Amino acid sequence: MTKLIPYFNPKQNSFSRVAVFLSGSGTNAEKILNHWNTYDKNFYDINLIFTDRPVTSNAKKISEKFSIKFVGNDIRKFYLERGCKRLTIGTPEGKKIREEWTNSIREQLKPHAIDFALFAGFIPLTNLTADFPCLNVHPGDLTYLKNDKRHLVGLHTIPIELAILEGLNYLRSSVIIAKPYFESEDNMDNGPVLGISEKVNINLMGSNLDELKKVYASRPSLRPKNGYQDSLEKISAVNQESLKINGDWIVFPRVVSDFAKGNYAHDKMGNQYYKNEFDEWIMIKTVEYSSDQKKPILTDDE
Repeated sequence: MTKLIPYFNPKQNSFSRVAVFLSGSGTNAEKILNHWNTYDKNFYDINLIFTDRPVTSNAKKISEKFSIKFVGNDIRKFYLERGCKRLTIGTPEGKKIREEWTNSIREQLKPHAIDFALFAGFIPLTNLTADFPCLNVHPGDLTYLKNDKRHLVGLHTIPIELAILEGLNYLRSSVIIAKPYFESEDNMDNGPVLGISEKVNINLMGSNLDELKKVYASRPSLRPKNGYQDSLEKISAVNQESLKINGDWIVFPRVVSDFAKGNYAHDKMGNQYYKNEFDEWIMIKTVEYSSDQKKPILTDDE
């Protein structure tokens, strides 16, 4: 039989220790915490809330609501104290500061002995992903390929825009194991896809595809600091919020639960496996999660 390598091995005599990372409102984090409180407290322990934005995010409030330890490390302040106004890894200086910031977080996390982390709306790239598994939810169907590559990738509303411009009539959220970055952000969405949400319908809000393609073609080559603020971006933002509610909030907590129980594995060839309700390992592409069931996706076919 093929030797399987679990993505995560649960502890046998104690609970796995989990940190939730967030940068903003924390709605994804709250959904995970509610699910954990209701169903999973006997499987793992969320013992830390971390934020890169201690002043503007809701991390502190959420930590108090759930009586969980709070840790903050202001990334903008960290950069400014070192004479850098841009939060970038695109320059040697910016990359050096990002690694220094990451190392300072490592020191903060040491007392908490984290086994894995959840990026629930966590914005900055960090190579903490090399220290322990970090699960991240992405607003795009990462099983959708074009020229044999994941097509619905990128930051902000870009994955939503790409789905619209492809002529798709649906969106999905994907939960991946985030990979370390290297010289750029190019590989940020390349981790194993553990789960996807059900399809969530796209709403073009009265526009049509031809109009939106023209909007896209008229954009400047570089994205402005505050976004394009055109109709494509605004429509995509509305659809992204719908996807968060009907996609992220369903798939992310349930993938976390399965991950904490050790239900995902891979082999040396890169094939992915899932342990089903009969305690059997089956080879999968990913798992589709709805509010009340799980459907292993075995092939490229829907």
